[in-house]
Amino acid sequence: MRIWLLILSLLVTACDNTPTASEPVLRVAQVMGAEPDPGFARALEPRVFTFPRDHGAHPEYAIEWWYLTGNLQTDSGRRFGYQFTLFRVGLRPGEPDSDSAWRTRQVYMGHLAISDADEARHHSAERFARAAAGLAGSQIVPFSVWLGPWSLQADRAFDSLKVEAGTDVIGLQLQLQASASPRVLQGDRGLSRKSAAPGNASYYYSLTRLPTRGELRIGEARYTVKGDSWMDREWSSSALDRDQVGWDWFALQLDDGRDLMYYQLRDAKGAADPFSRGSLVGPGDQVQALLPGQVTLTPLRHWLADDGSRYPVSWRLQVTEPELDLTVDALFDDQRMDHSVRYWEGAVEVSGSHTGRGYLELSGYATSKYRNPGETHER
Repeated sequence: MRIWLLILSLLVTACDNTPTASEPVLRVAQVMGAEPDPGFARALEPRVFTFPRDHGAHPEYAIEWWYLTGNLQTDSGRRFGYQFTLFRVGLRPGEPDSDSAWRTRQVYMGHLAISDADEARHHSAERFARAAAGLAGSQIVPFSVWLGPWSLQADRAFDSLKVEAGTDVIGLQLQLQASASPRVLQGDRGLSRKSAAPGNASYYYSLTRLPTRGELRIGEARYTVKGDSWMDREWSSSALDRDQVGWDWFALQLDDGRDLMYYQLRDAKGAADPFSRGSLVGPGDQVQALLPGQVTLTPLRHWLADDGSRYPVSWRLQVTEPELDLTVDALFDDQRMDHSVRYWEGAVEVSGSHTGRGYLELSGYATSKYRNPGETHER
């Protein structure tokens, strides 16, 4: 059975709620490495990006996401990290018959998380909806993508972004200054190849430093916060090759004004893949590609989750030309997203030759196959 059918059963059953009983946790390699329906488009060569069109959805591809992370703090210095992600999953290519407002071939999934550094506590939630009857979807002008009450919106010029999302436990209301960040086309003019196989690639661009302010809510407590966010946009129909199991992704905002992104793809033995890639955004919005020969990643410390999975939550990241020798440490260890797809996503502190803050994503480390998910998972 194709992985898209598994996603179909998981997401459509969930409808506008989350799964409720002993459903399989999808491995990242399953979702990103599945053989797509041949009717979906593939990322085969560089394309001309067109805005605002490419801020919106690309239903001709099987999967895409709008991915926001950030480090925020109050005036008193209390620190938080946050993640807000909306995923679109194409279940079948093409448009469905239009005999019903409920008929759709698109499903949306959302992840929301707040990391409270002072309490060393990670709060997260997951949500699903069909892209039908107004439950979820996207539009181009003015830009908006939504999943029930969770939404990412922009003004007509895409100068300002607004995030609104929440549950009974946590919530976000944030304003992001999109005009302050360069639009970085990752990889080869926005084509991010993940292996030598044709089509194992995505179209990928980033807004690497978005001044952010607004309000966080945890329980009944509300915090006025400010800081910086990072936005990634990707769409694809298949990315990982058969022998690739996951990646380690770094999005770092250095205090000297430079922004560094690097993802290390891993095979089943844990070795780095030669298609690992990154970029360094410097003064004047100059973008330098980072290749595996320039970057050395060394895990320094692991966190052991209660299911036996080990996550490398502290790293030494070295770059040549220019010379960087960074230590990247989790603000606290347990920042795992424990939902339909299980992965570690958390706020980090940067020290060493340069200082800064950022986010780290660790995928493909989960070992257990089943869990009992609920809408909100906390530790």
